[in-house]
Amino acid sequence: MGEKGVQTRRRITQQALQLFSVKGYFNTGINDILRATGLTKGGLYGHFQSKEEIWYAVYDEALDVWRRIIFSEVRDSGDPLLRIEKTVENHLNRYLGADVFEGGCFFVNMLVELSGQSAAMSRHLFKGFVGFSRLIKTWLVEAEAAGMLRPQLDLKDVANFILIALNGAATFYIASRDPLVLRQTEDQLRFYIRQLRR
Repeated sequence: MGEKGVQTRRRITQQALQLFSVKGYFNTGINDILRATGLTKGGLYGHFQSKEEIWYAVYDEALDVWRRIIFSEVRDSGDPLLRIEKTVENHLNRYLGADVFEGGCFFVNMLVELSGQSAAMSRHLFKGFVGFSRLIKTWLVEAEAAGMLRPQLDLKDVANFILIALNGAATFYIASRDPLVLRQTEDQLRFYIRQLRR
């Protein structure tokens, strides 16, 4: 694929990402994507065979954007608990609070919409959430190995709790656009993470 084709595919993906984020997957039609991109059906189908194929490309694009934002300055710290705190801060403030996607958190929105509608797409989304929880657990294991954590913590439960709290905040923030939701969640999660220390 030439440079022009790569740029066109990227434009389709970026426009569809905002549409899916705001309108949802099922409420976004191919005609919506055509209007947003200025392409003909032939131009669109020259890059993607179906709306579902567009969705998978959109998911990858959204994931790249999310990773760049939430892992910014995270790996600078040798302290794994500070890495978790920074990840939480970035997720709440630089991702959700910055309204990166017009409809809020693409992943939460899609998981809610697609559950019970598309098993394959839901599994794809859920796998991403599980991967994020596993990363947090990896950092907790690192902290435990360094003697930084209180004894007898269930690290999987701790990681899942952080993930659930972030997704709960995403849901309430999307519904209210109240920055207090993000501030309170950040404060409570920071307090929780600091209580894990020995």
